Amino acid sequence: MSVDPAFLGRREIATSDEMEHLGRRIGAQLAAGDLLILTGPLGAGKTTFTRGLAEGLGVRGPVQSPTFVIARTHPSLVGRAPLVHVDAYRLGSAAELDDLDLDLDRSVVVIEWGRGMAEELADSWWDIELERPVGGDDIDASELDADAPRIITIRQEGAS
Repeated sequence: MSVDPAFLGRREIATSDEMEHLGRRIGAQLAAGDLLILTGPLGAGKTTFTRGLAEGLGVRGPVQSPTFVIARTHPSLVGRAPLVHVDAYRLGSAAELDDLDLDLDRSVVVIEWGRGMAEELADSWWDIELERPVGGDDIDASELDADAPRIITIRQEGAS
C-alpha cells in the first residue's frame, strides 16, 4: 500500500473542493496494485473524491460516476498506472464483481459501493467511508450536491 499513513483516520471536509484536494494528495501517492473501497450514501462525495484521485494520478478524464457502465478505465497521461473506477451499486454479489476481470495488479482500482464485495480481491486495501449530513425522508435531490461538510474516515485493511 503506497499511501502515507498520515492520511489514516477521521476528518471533516468542509467543501467539495477540499474533497477533491484530499483526493489529489492521495492520488499522487498511489501505485499499481492499490485498491480503494469507497462507502457512503448518495451525495457523500465518492465520485468527487475519485475525481481528485484521478487528477493526482495524472489520468485522462473526465471522471464521472460509472453507475451505468459499471467500470471505466482512465489511462495515464504521465506514464503511471491507469485508474479503474468501478461502481458496484448495481452488482448483486462478489462473484459479479469478480466477473469484471479487473486488472488489479497493473492499475489503481477504486470501487464505489464495494464494501462487503470487494475485500476478497486483494490482500490489502484502503477502506474509505464518506458521510454527509442526512436530511429527512423528503430531502431534495439538489441537496445531495450541496457544499456541506462531509466526514471521511480512511483505514488500511488487510495485510500491511
